[in-house]
Amino acid sequence: MTTPAREPSSARSSLWAISDLHVSHRENRCIVESLHPPDPDDWLIVAGDVAERVADIQWALGLFADRFARVVWAPGNHELWTHSSDEVGLRGEARYLHLVRMCRRLGVVTPEDPYPVWTGQGGPVTVAPLFVGYDYTFRPAGARTKEQGLAYAQSTGVVCSDEFLLHSDPYPGVDEWCRHRAALTERRLADCSPDLPLVLVNHYPLVRAPTRALRHPELAQWCGTEATAQWHRRFNVVTVVYGHLHIPRTTWHDGVRFEEVSLGHPVEWQARPTPPGVLRRVLLTGSPETPETPDSPIPSW
Repeated sequence: MTTPAREPSSARSSLWAISDLHVSHRENRCIVESLHPPDPDDWLIVAGDVAERVADIQWALGLFADRFARVVWAPGNHELWTHSSDEVGLRGEARYLHLVRMCRRLGVVTPEDPYPVWTGQGGPVTVAPLFVGYDYTFRPAGARTKEQGLAYAQSTGVVCSDEFLLHSDPYPGVDEWCRHRAALTERRLADCSPDLPLVLVNHYPLVRAPTRALRHPELAQWCGTEATAQWHRRFNVVTVVYGHLHIPRTTWHDGVRFEEVSLGHPVEWQARPTPPGVLRRVLLTGSPETPETPDSPIPSW
């Protein structure tokens, strides 16, 4: 049985985050096995792309749930893939809800659960895991429609594997699924107390600006939606946590801190000067930091 979640009781406890663990890589699996909370009351945010196979997702999240006082998960695109190597052949929303049920058995917080309140160092804040995907509105320059954006990507030979592995059932497409999720999530955020700051957690960045660092700009259309572009301004947001781009760094947008917490594939993190698998602190306790230079703007997904 997984140890029940514990509320932070120490002024030393911290809120940490990581994403894009991709534990199908042996090297990444070893990194995940080495991760431990500095304080037993620490919480961990996992912002998607744990793995493609349900068994691997359960292994990693279960490991974290046993070590951290609480684990908060937001799904990435890789968790939602229906891959031939996975014994679980569910597609689209049915796969997502299967993962939600698995997380609840582990004691892991999902976007379908009440948002927990962190009261440790830097708190109190509401931690809101989100599931908002992409709708092809981060289109390449000159592309006025989804079809034009996809056609341009196909002409360059740079097409996200989602087009073959991520299904949207019962929605006609991932863009319709994204719009449904964005509307649902916006209503939930509007119901949050405006007096309590929010940490928003989504696999994709909520604004387009971070995607400007992509080596292949046509990939941006698989990286988010314009529907979320004002959320960090509309709501009382202190930090936005995201992954997906495999460019770990801190940036600031309209005075709000955006923290990309990706590990990424071995070929990416092995090329960085910084050690891999370092948990990133979510809440600042001192003066604001300066924006970081991307460690490796070469995503290979």
